[in-house]
Order: sequence, then C-alpha cells, then structure tokens
Amino acid sequence: MSDGAKAAVLHGALIAALFALHFVLPAYHHGNLARVMVLATYAMGYNLLFGYTGLLSLGHAMFFAAGMYGMALPVTHLGWAPGPALLSGLAAGALLSLVAGALALRTVGVAFLIVTLMFAQAVYLTVLYFAEWTNADDGLVLQRAERVLWGLDLSDAGVRYLAALVLFSVCLVLSLWLVRRPFGKVLIAIRENEARAEMLGYDVFAHKLGAVVASGTMSAAAGAAYGLLFGYAGASFAGVQYSILPLLWVLLGGAGTVIGPFLGALFTFYLIDITSGFTTAYMAVVGVVLIALTLFAPQGIGGEIRRRVWRGLP
Repeated sequence: MSDGAKAAVLHGALIAALFALHFVLPAYHHGNLARVMVLATYAMGYNLLFGYTGLLSLGHAMFFAAGMYGMALPVTHLGWAPGPALLSGLAAGALLSLVAGALALRTVGVAFLIVTLMFAQAVYLTVLYFAEWTNADDGLVLQRAERVLWGLDLSDAGVRYLAALVLFSVCLVLSLWLVRRPFGKVLIAIRENEARAEMLGYDVFAHKLGAVVASGTMSAAAGAAYGLLFGYAGASFAGVQYSILPLLWVLLGGAGTVIGPFLGALFTFYLIDITSGFTTAYMAVVGVVLIALTLFAPQGIGGEIRRRVWRGLP
C-alpha cells in the first residue's frame, strides 16, 4: 500500500472513530470532544504556518477572533442568519490574514514573531475599545433562535457534535490534500532551507503569504464555528493565551503532522480536565507532565509515531 493510501486510511479511520463515538459517549465527554474538535481545527490552521512553513507566530488569536466576531457581530446587530454570518467570519479572517501577512512577512525570525504579537494585541485592544458593539470582556451571547442553521438547532448537543465533526473532517482532509500538493511541498522546502528554495526559482514570499492566508482562514473558520456552536464570543479569545495555546497543541501533538494538532488538543484538554479534579494546583501538575513529554518525546506524539512506527506519516 502506498504512503498516500495509508494516509487516507489513517485519517479516514480517525473521522470514522469520531463519528462512532457520537453514539456511545456520555454527555460530558460528548460535549468535551465537540469542543476539542473545533479547537483542533484552530490548531490545524496554526500547524500549516508553523509546522509546515516554519513561521513561528504569536498572533494567531487575531484570526480566531476575526472569525468569531465576523460571525457574531452581524448575527447580534444586523440580524443575519448563521449561514451568511459564517461566510462573513471566513471573509474577515481571510482579509485580516492577507493584510497582516503582507506586512509581517517583510520581517524574519524573531521580528516576525514580535510583529504578529503586536498585530494580535492591536486586534484585542480594538475589541475592548469598541465595547458598545463587542461588549468587551462580557462578550456577546448568541440566543438559541440565532443558532439555527438550515433548520438545524446548533445548540442541541447531538447536532453540535456532528457540526463540529464536519468542520474538523473538512479541514483535516483539506490539510492532508494541501501538504501533499506541490504547494505544500514547497512550504516544507522553505521550512527546511529558505535560501535554497529561492535559489531553485520558487517565489518564497508568495508561498509564505499563501500559507499565512490559508492558516488564518482555517483559524477563522474555527473561531466562527466556536462562537456559533457554543453561543458566545468574548474578548478573551483574542488574548495572548489563545495565541500560545495552538502553539502548545501543535508542539505536543507533533508539528508538521496532519494528525498532530488533534492529538495535542485532545491530550492537553483532558490533562487539564483530569488533574483539576484532584488538586487546585493542577497547572503545576500539568506543567510537570508537559515538561516530561517535551524531554522524552521532543517531536511530539505524532512526531514520535513518525519516527518509531511510520516514516511516511504526513
């Protein structure tokens, strides 16, 4: 069996397993897994930029927030239906990523990281400044009637899970397709040796900008879906924490692996959930576990699977 066929089977089996879990999970874990799938989609967007292109960003919360508020503001203030509002969130994320990418990519290395962080902070402060519209830290609460898409009530637990699964599946397949296409191969070449990729005649700036736009749009899709599925859009989602979390998920799950963001988001979510049930100092326990995982599995869970089990894992 070719590597392409193996990859299709592996990722298809993951989607099938998540679908099967819909029918057997208890309510608590059912809701948790729906949330994890949306957050894993956000991490997949980050992975396109960091894991495959080698660009370290600390500003991805701005794309997540752009999608979230691009969806929630029209619903709340203009009475838009969820369908057009979701498209509005995607458009907001795509436009912001295009502008931010075109400016930030004029820098390299640590400067790129700092510039993306500055952009994200500007977005966060903008959300706070226009509190009359965004409701600042209190956020916007979407009513049940505002969360009906094509006759489906997204506040219903079963519908919400399946909607999260559809989003996750589409982005997983899209990521797998993208990294196996020539565009994705060029991104990997840029990550490994940018000067050599440029010497071979590739337009490095255009490919990196394309990666930023694809990454930002996917992250915006996750933000818009999160707001719609869970009925809330708040300023905290534009904060620095939500720029650090996808980096953590990708590093733990395996940067540069399609399946890694899901593994990292799932592991981190349940690590915090389980340890918080035993001690109030759960973040200290989480920190120790994460440090140990970093020391003994520096390539992340997916990276270790690639190193030990299947060298061709995409």
